[in-house]
Amino acid sequence: MNDIINTLLLLFAVIDPIGSIPVFMEATKHFDKKHKRKVAINASLVAFLVLLFFIVIGQLILKGMEISLNAFQISGGVILFLFALTMIFGEGKPESEKQFIKDYKHVTIFPVAIPSIASPGAIMAVVLLTDNHIYAFSQQAITTSLVLVIVSFTGLLLLSAGYIQKIIGEYGITVISKIMGLILASYAAQSILNGIKDFFLDP
Repeated sequence: MNDIINTLLLLFAVIDPIGSIPVFMEATKHFDKKHKRKVAINASLVAFLVLLFFIVIGQLILKGMEISLNAFQISGGVILFLFALTMIFGEGKPESEKQFIKDYKHVTIFPVAIPSIASPGAIMAVVLLTDNHIYAFSQQAITTSLVLVIVSFTGLLLLSAGYIQKIIGEYGITVISKIMGLILASYAAQSILNGIKDFFLDP
């Protein structure tokens, strides 16, 4: 049960559903209510399919490139740690991803689905959390289900984005994103330490 809770917290931190609200609001500011609803649903669906693709294919890529588990744990941890630092010390997810919006007619996939929901950090995290060398198929199935739960929750938040933003404001959203960055940094550091420890302990 603790493993499920830890995985859920990590996925919540790396996907950062609340941080996607300002990006969605900016991307759909010229749309009517019906179009906004369509963007929220389709973006969530696309994001889940992207993450599912990497859950299924990520391991094959590693095997094809003959990358060791230890190397992937360390490199993946470093990338996640750097991603977390941008959440903590950078402009924050909302402001940085708003800058990606160039064409308001095609915002469902970019930047709402990618990289706001299915971010590089989220992709790296789901590959790490479904590694065949560490996790049984049942555990990977649970992780995939948790990804679906978090992405669905993100979709619900986007559908209520206007109301939520009025309650907590952009400042509150930025604070929450930075807290999620701290959680992600902790996981990334642990992944790096595990990779280094296993490398030196392996015969």
